Parts: sequence; structure tokens; C-alpha cells
Amino acid sequence: MTYPFVEENNASRSRLKAIVERLTDEDFARITSSDWTVASLLAHLAFWDQRVVVLLRRWKASGVDESPVDSDMINDSLKPILLALQPRAAVELCLSSAGAADAEVEALTPELYEQIQTSPNHFRFNRSLHRNNHLNEIEKLLGSI
Repeated sequence: MTYPFVEENNASRSRLKAIVERLTDEDFARITSSDWTVASLLAHLAFWDQRVVVLLRRWKASGVDESPVDSDMINDSLKPILLALQPRAAVELCLSSAGAADAEVEALTPELYEQIQTSPNHFRFNRSLHRNNHLNEIEKLLGSI
């Protein structure tokens, strides 16, 4: 089955790759309006895409269960760790996690998709929404890159 969000996910992943390929070490160190560096913001994206990978693999193996999330607490807790990552490592994690998340989402069976949709979980199949939000933030910060 082809899901409507697959094309958007692929486009956002291509956009992500094109943007990070143009960034310099100085760009990665720039501070965003939310006091993250560009590199740590990319690592933040990697974490949330990796969460998608882990959840989908778990749900495929064991069935859909509740997976509540307190995103503000998670982001605040992860921030010092993500700020400590080397910028190029953050980029690699971001790109590989985006690819893995998109592949997992694209491979969903209709049955698993429906189970997730009807569960109490807030789950974003459309990964482009989160990615593009932060890519817009990076582009705004750095101007035309």
C-alpha cells in the first residue's frame, strides 16, 4: 500500500540532505532561537526519527501498546547530551535515522497502520512535518544556504 505521507517524507529527507551538505562547521555551531545549535537540532531530529523506528519495530513484533510521550521533558533532558555531540556525528545520525524512519513507515502493513491510527498514541507517520519545521528554522537562521 502506498501511503500519502511517503512522498512528503522522501521530499523532506532529500531537502535535509541537500541542506546539510552545504553547511560548514561554523554553520553547525550557530545558535537557534530556541538556544540549540544547528548540529544539536539535527541530532534532535535524529532522536525523534529513531523513536519512530524503535516503536514500529516493537509494534510489528509485539502488537501496538501505549507509548505515552512528554516531548517537552524529553527535549529538555536530551538537550545537553545532543549539544555535546560532534556536529558531523549529529549530521550522520540525522540522515541515517531519517532514512530508517521513512523506510519503516513506508513498509507498514495496512493492518498495523490501522492499529496505530486507532490506538491512543500520538504518532506522526508524516515525518516531514517535524523535519521541515526545523529545516525552515535552520534556513531562516542561516539565510540562503
